[in-house]
Amino acid sequence: MSYAIEIIDVKKNYGKHAVLKGISLHVAHGEIFGILGVNGAGKTTLLECIEGFRSYSSGTIKISGTIGVQLQASSLPPYIKVGEAISLFAKAKHVKIDPFLLNDLGIHDLQKKLYSKLSAGQKRRLHLALALLDKPDILFLDEPTTELDVEGRIALHNEIQRLNKQGTTVILSNHDMAEVEALCNRIAILNNGIISFLGTTDELASKVGKSYTIKIISKLGEEEYSAVSVADSLLRILEEYKQKHIPIYDIKVHRGTLEQHFINLSKEAGK
Repeated sequence: MSYAIEIIDVKKNYGKHAVLKGISLHVAHGEIFGILGVNGAGKTTLLECIEGFRSYSSGTIKISGTIGVQLQASSLPPYIKVGEAISLFAKAKHVKIDPFLLNDLGIHDLQKKLYSKLSAGQKRRLHLALALLDKPDILFLDEPTTELDVEGRIALHNEIQRLNKQGTTVILSNHDMAEVEALCNRIAILNNGIISFLGTTDELASKVGKSYTIKIISKLGEEEYSAVSVADSLLRILEEYKQKHIPIYDIKVHRGTLEQHFINLSKEAGK
């Protein structure tokens, strides 16, 4: 069987310090795959090895297709214009600029603005557009919704799902378990250079059960809701607020058991 990404016994050492201790996993074509890990778990090193930005000591990484990597915040010069950045990246990738892509991501009308004048959400959308200029087969997203408001998170989620439906394989690095559950087909949890868990979020949750508390912050104040399924419950709650014409300022999800199990797995791996 052919995979988009196949990793076999990958190890990475810095001198005598082992950062990756024999990582093996595969990602299917068209999958949204989440990689999680606490600070120092080896997550960033693994991503950089897969992306080709860092060498590894031993093992094999096979990539089937082209890749695109979303830039991090403050990755561009503050005084470059959006249009200039797009043209520069398009020239470097030897591709023509797709106006439909810029329209879909809400970038087209921002081309004369300075990068430093963009909001956090606009910067994220620009970074995503730059990664997608050459229509990569595999897209890497590292904490893509950090600093985004509710509308920005929803818009980016929709864009990730739209790209995935078109066949793009997505590798999502994130610490937000609710976001990972909403988007990912499978996840790998890293700690201390090894994989603590590999499977679906349902498989992770089945070990301990799962329940959530959804906190809605609106003009009426704060309201909490209990839920078993974040996606279904959140859609129902948002529809209720929409019908009542009540503006929502923020949404917070307490992941209870899933997050606790993630922490427990991390502790066990560290022993």
